[in-house]
Amino acid sequence: MSNDKVLVVEDETSLVETLEYSLRKQGYEVITATTGPKALEQARLHQPDLIILDIMLPGLDGFEICRILRKEMNAPIIMLTARTEEVDRVVGLEMGADDYLTKPFSMRELLARVKAMLRRVRMDREESTANAALKPDVVAERMVFEDLVIDLSRREVICKGVVHHLKPKEFDLLAFLARNRGIVLSRDLILERVWGWEFDGGSRTVDVHVRWLREKIEENPSDPQRIVTVRGIGYRFEG
Repeated sequence: MSNDKVLVVEDETSLVETLEYSLRKQGYEVITATTGPKALEQARLHQPDLIILDIMLPGLDGFEICRILRKEMNAPIIMLTARTEEVDRVVGLEMGADDYLTKPFSMRELLARVKAMLRRVRMDREESTANAALKPDVVAERMVFEDLVIDLSRREVICKGVVHHLKPKEFDLLAFLARNRGIVLSRDLILERVWGWEFDGGSRTVDVHVRWLREKIEENPSDPQRIVTVRGIGYRFEG
């Protein structure tokens, strides 16, 4: 049975009860909140491993909660909404959400996404623990591009001497682009290789993550020299 803690933030009582029942049945410890302020309180108190977050909430909306919590913790966030406009999906991702489901949704699909995200979290933790146990003389696999170093073993990026601990998908994206230096990669190919074929977040997900990366590794993010946009196709990494 899982010991993972899941925070469910939703103001619709019947849906909260359904989510709580389904998640507990899978072995998760479930914490709930029905308002924005309570969500922040519960997240800070319990430090959940994953957060399921509705957008329309009393007190504070899900976008603002996501923005605040993303600065405080790295727990994956799945946003729920009754809206279907792409702008909501993009705003959620820009605020730091990891995934997005539109109501009504399949409980089986939600549980599958929760399981997949928590599995990735555990893998990242295990990898970090294994790396920490390496002997000092073990040389990490690195990709070096002048003042940019991508450490594949430690999953960290050093740019101009500053160490950046990227979110899992940010690092995976940068590593994929760097491994294919000089090659134009379409958004669809990037989505397939980095997010997996089952991800349905849309190609704007790639654009959002590229923008985040540029803010960390480009001298001038508005005039990128490392991750170059190829209009109408995708991106090319220049190093």
